[in-house]
Amino acid sequence: MNSIWLVIFVIGALTYLTRLSFIFLLERWQPPQALTRALRFVPVAALTGIFIPEILLHESAPEMGFINPRLLAGIIAILVAWRTKSALWTIAVGMGLFWLLTYLM
Repeated sequence: MNSIWLVIFVIGALTYLTRLSFIFLLERWQPPQALTRALRFVPVAALTGIFIPEILLHESAPEMGFINPRLLAGIIAILVAWRTKSALWTIAVGMGLFWLLTYLM
């Protein structure tokens, strides 16, 4: 049991030190403009990598038809995000539509 706590502590300390190192590094070093622009797209790329498999796969099998409530709700949520630029509206409309479609199908 003690080894689990040791692992948790070591991983927590490494995570903290890794994040702290970037704070100290960026205080003394200004990254190139191209790197700064490229880093703006990291959250979008990471979220896309999480959401696309979740929308297109159901129980590890592709489900591409319009009977897939996740796909329909995802498409509508993308359109809402594009039009409103609001995360709150995107989540509310996407989840509401997903629940409604899941109930109806």
